[in-house]
Amino acid sequence: MVDNNDIDVTETLEWLDAFASVVKYEGRERAGFIIQALVTQAHLAGVPIDGAVFTSPYVNTIPVAVQPEYPGDLAIEQNIEALIRWNAMAMVLQAKKNAPGVGGHLASYASIATLYEVGLQHFFRASNDQALGDLIYFQGHSAEGNYARAFLEGRLSSEHLSNFRQELAGKGLSSYPHPWLMPDFWQFATVSLGLGPLQAVYQARFMRYLQQRKLMAPSERKVWAFCGDGEMDEAESLAGISLAGRERLDNLIFVINCNLQRLDGLVRGNAKIISELERQFHAAGWLVIKVLWDSNWDQLFAQDKHGLLQQRLANLVDGELQIMHTLNAAERRQLLAGSSPELQALLANLSDDLLLNLGRGAHDRHKVYAAYAAAMQHQGQPVVILAQGIKGYGLGLDYGESRNIAHNQLSMSEEGLQAFRTRFNLALTDEQLRNFAFYCPSQDSAEIKYLHAQRAKLGGYLPQRCVKKLTLTIPPLTAFNTLLSGSGERDMSTTMVLNRFMQVLLKDSQLASRVVPIFSDEARTFGMEALFRQLGIYSPVGQLYTPEDQQQFLYYREAEDGQVLQEGITEAGCMASWIAAATAYSTHDLPMIPFFVYYSMFGFQRVGDLIWAAGDMRARGFLIGATAGRTTLQGEGLQHQDGHSLVSAAALPNCRAYDPAFAYEMAVIMHDGLRQMYEKEQDVFYYIMAMNERYQQPSMPAGVEEGIIKGLYQLPQQRSGLSQLQLLGGGAILREVIAAADLLFDDFGIIADVFSVTSFNILSQEGMAVTRNNRLHPDQVPQLPYVQTCLGDHQGPIVAASDYVRLYAEQIRPLLTRPYYTLGTDGFGRSDTREKLRQFFEVDRYYIVVTALYALAQQGKIAVKTVTAALKQYKIDCAKPNPFTV
Repeated sequence: MVDNNDIDVTETLEWLDAFASVVKYEGRERAGFIIQALVTQAHLAGVPIDGAVFTSPYVNTIPVAVQPEYPGDLAIEQNIEALIRWNAMAMVLQAKKNAPGVGGHLASYASIATLYEVGLQHFFRASNDQALGDLIYFQGHSAEGNYARAFLEGRLSSEHLSNFRQELAGKGLSSYPHPWLMPDFWQFATVSLGLGPLQAVYQARFMRYLQQRKLMAPSERKVWAFCGDGEMDEAESLAGISLAGRERLDNLIFVINCNLQRLDGLVRGNAKIISELERQFHAAGWLVIKVLWDSNWDQLFAQDKHGLLQQRLANLVDGELQIMHTLNAAERRQLLAGSSPELQALLANLSDDLLLNLGRGAHDRHKVYAAYAAAMQHQGQPVVILAQGIKGYGLGLDYGESRNIAHNQLSMSEEGLQAFRTRFNLALTDEQLRNFAFYCPSQDSAEIKYLHAQRAKLGGYLPQRCVKKLTLTIPPLTAFNTLLSGSGERDMSTTMVLNRFMQVLLKDSQLASRVVPIFSDEARTFGMEALFRQLGIYSPVGQLYTPEDQQQFLYYREAEDGQVLQEGITEAGCMASWIAAATAYSTHDLPMIPFFVYYSMFGFQRVGDLIWAAGDMRARGFLIGATAGRTTLQGEGLQHQDGHSLVSAAALPNCRAYDPAFAYEMAVIMHDGLRQMYEKEQDVFYYIMAMNERYQQPSMPAGVEEGIIKGLYQLPQQRSGLSQLQLLGGGAILREVIAAADLLFDDFGIIADVFSVTSFNILSQEGMAVTRNNRLHPDQVPQLPYVQTCLGDHQGPIVAASDYVRLYAEQIRPLLTRPYYTLGTDGFGRSDTREKLRQFFEVDRYYIVVTALYALAQQGKIAVKTVTAALKQYKIDCAKPNPFTV
C-alpha cells in the first residue's frame, strides 16, 4: 500500500515485506498475534494510533487463496434463485394490480436473495424430531422471498401468493413475519426495525444459559440475524453487541445487508457505513468478515501491487459507490481511477464489458459461502458479516436498482419485465410476464429435486415454527395458602407477595428449574435480592472476584449455572431475554416461566414495541410492573410514576393485565396464569402490577376466585341495610375506596357497596365481546356483560377510582346503564408522600366521598348542601389548580 504522505517509502516496504514473510511462513494467526503485540506496545509507549487502524482495507476479508471451493451446483442454484426472484416480484406486482394500495417491496428481497439462498442451500439447519435446528431471524421487509421459496417447496400454493397482504380474502399471507398470523410458518417478529438484532443477541445468550443450567444439551446450533445497514441506526440494533462480545457468543452470526440505502436515500452518503460498522463491532469483540466485491474483482486486485485500488475504494464515500453502479463504462472508469496515473494504467487493460461486470460481494455465491463457512467454524467470538450489495439488484436501473426510489418501486413495464427475464434466463412466455404469472417447474425438474434434497440434508424447511404439546403440571391453588390466608398483623407489599409466590414455585420439583427471574438492576428495590444467593446470577464465567458483601447473608453471587438474569440497566435487554424465555416452548421444546420485574413506568412506555412483538410471537410468561401506580412510588416524581401502562396494555389482545390490591388477588391471578399458559397452553401473557406500599393483607373471602379472574367482585359488606351507591376501586386505591365507604357511613349515614376491580381491561374485553354478540344476533335474548351481572340491579350511581388515568376506568362506561363517575391520576407525576400525592390527584378517600355525595345529589337522593358541607369538612381546596392540565 503506497501512501503519498510516507516520508520513507523504503523503510515502510521493508516492514511490509517482513510482515508478509511472517504470514507466508508462520501463518495468519502468528501474524495477527504480532500485530496485536505491536498495537499494545504502541499504546504503552504513548504512540497515538488513528482509529482508522481498526478499519481493515476496503476489500474482502477472506483472501482468494483461502477461499473454499463452492460445494453446490452453481447453475441449478442460480436457476432456483432466479425463480424465487421472479415469484417474489410477481407477488408484489399482482397485489398492486388486484388490490391497489396493499403495498409490498421489490427492492429489499432483490438485494438479499443470494445471502438467503446460500444459507438455505448449505447452512441453515431446521428443527425436526431428531434435533433442534438453527434459529433464523429473517429480515422483515424481505418476506416476499421467503414466501416465494416456500411456493417452490410446495408449502404454499399459488392461491396463497395471489393473496399476499390480503389475509381476509381466503388463503392470504401476512405482509411481514408475524407468528400470530402464520403460527406454523414464522418464528420471530422482526419487521419493527432493530428488534431482530437485539432479540438475536439475547436468544443466543439464552441458549447458553439453558445449556449451562443443564436444561439443554450443548450443540452446534447457531442464531443467525439478517438485518439492513440502515436498520443499524436503531438504538436496539447495536444495544446488545457488547454483551455478545463480552460473553463470547460464538453461536451468534449477524449478516448485515449493506446495500448502502435506507428507505429514502443513502445510509451514509458522505461517509462509509461498512467501515463505521466494522469499527463498532470490532470494538465490541466480534469477528468482522467483509464481503464487499464479487469474484470479477479478484484479478484486478491481484494486479494492484501497491494497493492503490484498495485505497481509492476506501476513499470513495457511499454516495459515490452508489452512483458508480449507475454509470456507463467510461464514467465508471473515471470514478475508479480518479486522477491517479497508476490506476488509469491499471484499468486501461480492462474492457468495458469486464468493467461493467465488476459487482458486489453480496450477490456472489463463492464469496458469501466463504464468509458463512468461516463464521460457522469460528470459535470464541460472535461473527458479523458485512455484505455489500445493491438495493433492487436485478430490477434494472429504470426500476430502482441502486437508486433512491428503490424502496417505493412497485411497478415495472413490459420492457422491464422482459429485461428481467433475459437477465435471469427465465423460461417465461410474454403472456406469463404480462400476467405476472407464478412459475414453478415440475416436481421432476432438476431444480425442484435439488431444492428438496438440499433441505433434506439440513433437516427440513425454513422458515417454520413447530410447537409440540408440552404441558406442565401446575400445583393447586392451595399450595399458595400462605398468601390466601392474609398477613395477620404484619404489613406486606404485593411485591413481597410476588416473591413469596415465586418461592412456592421454586420448591416445586417440576417447576423450579423452569422459573427465570429477570431484573434490570432493581432486584434490591423490589426486595427480591434473596434470589441472588438462593439461585445465583447467571454468568458464563462464574464469579472471578470475591464480592465485597460476601459476609452478608444476601451477598451478590454470580454462577455459571445461575438462574437469575440480572441484565443491568437495560429494559430492552431484559425484554429480549424475557421473549427468548417466553417463546422457549416453541424454539427449544422447553416451556420456561419467565418473570420480568421492572419499574412499571419503564415497561410499556419504554419497551412497548418489544412487548408488542412478544404478543406477535405468542409469548407466555409474566411481566411484573413493580412500584406500580402514580401515587405509590413516593418521592420519585414525573418520569418514574406510572399512571398509564394498563391503558397501553389494553391494546394487546393476548395480554391479560391485572392490578391486584391484595395478596390473595395476586396469588389467584398468577395461579390462573400458570394454568392458562402451561397447562392449557394458551398463547397469552400476563401483565401484573405490584406495589411497594406495605399494609396488612386480609384473608381471601369465600368464593371470590372467579370474580378476581374476571376482573370484578364485591367485598364482604360490613353493614346491614340498603346501599345507596357502589364504589369501585383497585390496586393502590382500593384501600382508599374502602376508607371512603367508612367515611360515608360514619359521617353521613350512607351505605355503599365496595367492589374490587382487579382489571378494567378484562371487564372491557369481555363486555365488548358480549355487546358484539348482541349486535350481530338481534333476534336472540340479549346477554349481559359480566360487569352488569356483578353489579346487579342496583339503582344508585357508581364511582370508580384507580391509581391510573381515568381512561383506564372509563373503558367500562359503555357497559353500564347508570350514572358513572371516574377518578384517576391524569397529568404529570410529582415528588411527595403517598398521602399528598393522592390528595393532589384527587383520588384519596375524601375526594371519593365528595364524588359519591355529588353523584347522589345529582340523582336527587341528598341535598346539594351536603356536598358543600363535605368539601368544607374535609378541607378540600376548591381553588387549587387542576392537576390534569398544564
